[in-house]
Amino acid sequence: MTSFIVALSLIALLSAVPHAKMQTHKPGPELKKLDYFAGTWNWDAEMKAGPLGPGGKVTLTERYEWMDGGFFLISHTDFKTPMGDGTGLSLYGYDPETKVYTYDEYNSVGEAIHSKGTLEGDTWTYTSDQNMEGQAFKGRFTMKMLSATAYTIKFEILPNGASWTTGMEGRAKKRK
Repeated sequence: MTSFIVALSLIALLSAVPHAKMQTHKPGPELKKLDYFAGTWNWDAEMKAGPLGPGGKVTLTERYEWMDGGFFLISHTDFKTPMGDGTGLSLYGYDPETKVYTYDEYNSVGEAIHSKGTLEGDTWTYTSDQNMEGQAFKGRFTMKMLSATAYTIKFEILPNGASWTTGMEGRAKKRK
């Protein structure tokens, strides 16, 4: 009975203490820059024959929307490549500690890609360390904004001991 009275007293004491409000964070101005991508975009690109596979046409549709809270931009992707079709889910964000943009992609091909990015002027550049069939390489994905409804894309790879090689180039257009 004594432990019951102590427990009730403790509950009464804790409920009488004013609760400190949890400080709510707000998205910083860096995240607002990602708002450029909100909406639906169509890509038309050309994959170069090489370490990434056979060359050929790549088409892609991305649907971007903000996650509640405004800290992450979510992208749902449908793609067609010379190696097959698939889907993907990506999250774009910003890490205020390291002052870089983040990109995390998971797709139906089994890839999990984690990149760090920067924005300089009108050009977004994301870099990553990747593996494909046991081969390690660096990836560099560049998007140059041409207008509010168009940007160019370029994906390059850097195999160990080599120089940057273009794996894919193209253009994205925003749907109305």
